[in-house]
Amino acid sequence: MFVAASTRCFPDLGLDEAIARLSDLEFTAVEIMIHEDLPQLKPSQVVADFAYAEHLCRYTHRLTPVAISFDTLAPEGEYYQQFAACCRLAKAIKVVTITVRASELGTPFNAEVERLRALVAIAALEGCRVGLLTEAGRMTQDPSTTVVLCNNVKGLGVTLDPSHYICGPHSGASYEQVMKYVYHVRLRDSTRENFQVRVGQGEVEYGRLVNQLNKYHYNRALCADIAPMPDVDQMAELRKMRLLLETLL
Repeated sequence: MFVAASTRCFPDLGLDEAIARLSDLEFTAVEIMIHEDLPQLKPSQVVADFAYAEHLCRYTHRLTPVAISFDTLAPEGEYYQQFAACCRLAKAIKVVTITVRASELGTPFNAEVERLRALVAIAALEGCRVGLLTEAGRMTQDPSTTVVLCNNVKGLGVTLDPSHYICGPHSGASYEQVMKYVYHVRLRDSTRENFQVRVGQGEVEYGRLVNQLNKYHYNRALCADIAPMPDVDQMAELRKMRLLLETLL
């Protein structure tokens, strides 16, 4: 395992500036967020100017890209087109894992399985694999449903975000059953009442999490994904998280 950070840690900065900040903090690996609602790199931009998107993602201040996160509100046909372009981009910058969000609660199970099978098939064409994000308010808010989805979609894995299992409807219950499916991990500190608190003030048991992942031979990133908080030094918080995670590895 190794430590990384997401470009969403600096959501108001352009992609190059966000990566430069992470480099200043001595991170060596980065997850690139390609979200339509962020000002860094949007899926629609990847489709419109692939060469420019590839250039942006290659200029990483010596940080190694280790994952891509994909999120868009585009209609179905355009959604798959944007996803395919982001998979091509992942292959171009030697990234294997691309994270997608699950559908919202209430979506028919069979429809979600078909959607995820289509995404896994598209990703496989570029040598990529799909990590389904664990997220409250979506079909992965329950670890058992997450496992069933993975069992029904060959090749599908999980991007584990424990905060959604600590602060959410599943609060306090075990989520170890998803560990064997984990492709990527995102971290911040959380309590049952607050999705994000300052590093060290929450209930995330980082050491226990690392031990659980080790049982299933997880050897990828532990990625800090910390949103800026009012009156809190974001650089200091990220530095604390990096040092904390490095002591566990």
